[in-house]
Amino acid sequence: MLDPQSGWCSGARRCPSPNCDARPLGAVVDLLVIHGISLPAGQYGGPHIEALFLNQLDYAAHASFASLQGLRVSAHFLIRRDGELLQFVATSDRAWHAGVSSFQGRTACNDFSVGIELEGCDDEPYEEAQYVQLVALTRSLNASYPGLSSAQIVGHSDIAPGRKTDPGPHFDWARYRRALTAKD
Repeated sequence: MLDPQSGWCSGARRCPSPNCDARPLGAVVDLLVIHGISLPAGQYGGPHIEALFLNQLDYAAHASFASLQGLRVSAHFLIRRDGELLQFVATSDRAWHAGVSSFQGRTACNDFSVGIELEGCDDEPYEEAQYVQLVALTRSLNASYPGLSSAQIVGHSDIAPGRKTDPGPHFDWARYRRALTAKD
């Protein structure tokens, strides 16, 4: 699935984002950050998440988008509600997903992490298809980045407490971790 040389996933729809740059020299990917996103909040399936990550969001399309003007963000991956996988940034590059963040005393988590956005919000459970795709993607990432142990998989809320709440209380961490260790 993931080509470790290019950092691109063969099973993902490529949507290259300009919101990325090179990782710092010597940076080792050893953190996986799970996010949740919907635009507008609580609405799914539209073009707005992709447009945000590509700097093409029509800020007049919804009143809540005004606060996003000038924001330059991306994630490595987005998993839609139906399980569709999109990739915006090669895993070898730094996506701009974590913002001000810290993990185990290290700041600037974008430098050493891969970010996966799940289409969703804090108020609703995620879909079966999303868990299936997330587990497959995580396993592929683990094969390329051995430092991504289960202890190195966190939510955005874990690295930016008080600032972020995603993937939210409806993300089933126990289910996800069980599926990662299950034999197929």
